[in-house]
Amino acid sequence: MRTLREPPSALPVLMPAPTIYVDADACPVKEEVYRVARRTGCPVQVVANTFMRTPPDVTLHVVDSGPDAADDWIAERVQPGDIVITNDIPLASRALKGGAAALGANGKAFTESSIGAALAQRELMEHLRSFGEGGGGPKPFSAADRSRFLGALDAAVQKAKRLRA
Repeated sequence: MRTLREPPSALPVLMPAPTIYVDADACPVKEEVYRVARRTGCPVQVVANTFMRTPPDVTLHVVDSGPDAADDWIAERVQPGDIVITNDIPLASRALKGGAAALGANGKAFTESSIGAALAQRELMEHLRSFGEGGGGPKPFSAADRSRFLGALDAAVQKAKRLRA
């Protein structure tokens, strides 16, 4: 009896899990990223301007202290299907242009349809701040934000894995 095998080109190719890039300076959800990444098998690249402690299974990249050094490092390396965690709207825009998903620390996904309005609002707020208006900063980070982020990151990882399958 002869065993028939499918030719190699017909076999499914298992793509690796998406890489999760973390714009780590002032990121309040690093521990949540590590937890989801371990559970889902995703590599994590933490990018910061200064040294910070990370778990042994996480790669830390310390970049120059320029204003956009971490953003540039991430944008130059992100691949389609990867996930970028950032509150920086211009970096989120660059990630989307590179084919990656972008999530804010509050769990809000940046999308092609929402990024234009987010960039415009950012510009407006910068303009108002230049006149001494619109200060105060973001609201305090809450447990609900943390929970929403965990759900959104898990959903983004599962979506990326389906797209790579």
